Order: sequence, then structure tokens, then C-alpha cells
Amino acid sequence: MAKLPVNHPARPIYRALAGLIGLYILVFGVWGTVLTWNEPLFARDGAWALGLRTNLAFSLVSVVFGLVLVIGASRRGNLGHYMNLTAGVIFLVTSILMMSVLQTSANFLNFSMSTVIVSMVFGLILIGTGAYDKVGPEEHEEAARDHRHHPVAEIHRRR
Repeated sequence: MAKLPVNHPARPIYRALAGLIGLYILVFGVWGTVLTWNEPLFARDGAWALGLRTNLAFSLVSVVFGLVLVIGASRRGNLGHYMNLTAGVIFLVTSILMMSVLQTSANFLNFSMSTVIVSMVFGLILIGTGAYDKVGPEEHEEAARDHRHHPVAEIHRRR
């Protein structure tokens, strides 16, 4: 298994980025819920919220995911780390699956190609933020710092 960085110096920036994505998803979900409240759960009409096509089911799921991401970004421990990695994978898998059924009746979340692209970008960003916001004991941070400043690494850096 790949070694994920522990106590990365830019961890607050990554958490803020994940929080902003979560906030966008939350606002999108709330706005989409307001717009599609009187429609069937899996309607396939032309409802758009914040530039993405939606239906009531997708809007409600977005509210839940947005809340999860905002809560994960606000926690100091590894909860946000695991939430971001999990949400990133879910976003990527969902976008690929929904892209494969885009022009069919199986498009139950009413995705458009722009929704697929945004979901893929959010998934990749969340996986990246999750990879760099892991928190660990001070010994792990010191070992990582020593590894970065090892004499062999210094020789390779000068070349």
C-alpha cells in the first residue's frame, strides 16, 4: 500500500478546499431541492441548479454529501481524511456509471455531461485532499521530515 503523507504542512489548505467543495454541493443540493420539490423523486426534466442538471433524488443526496464533507473538513482528526477519500471514490464511480447511462432511461439522477465532468473533478480533488490531510503523531511527522532532508535526497536534489 502506498504511504500517505502524515501531518502535511498544507493540510489546512486541503481541508479548506474540501470544505468549499462540500459547501458548493450543499448549496447545490438545497437549491435543487427547492426547485424540484413538487416533482417526482426521479424526474428526468430540465431542472438546473447552479449550472448542473438535477432532480429531487440527486438534490437530496447532494444535501447529505455536502453536510458530510463540511463536517469532515471541520474536524481536526482523521475523520475528514477518510471522508474525503471515500467521497472522492464515490464521486468518481458515480460519475463514470452515470456517464455510461447518460442518454438512457437508467439516468435516474438526471445527470448531464456537465454534471459528470464536475463530479469527476470533485472526486479527483477530494481524493487528493484526502491523501494529504492525514493526521498522525509527532514521531511520524519527524520521520517524514527526516526522510525529506536525508543526505541521499539532498544529493539527488542538487543534480
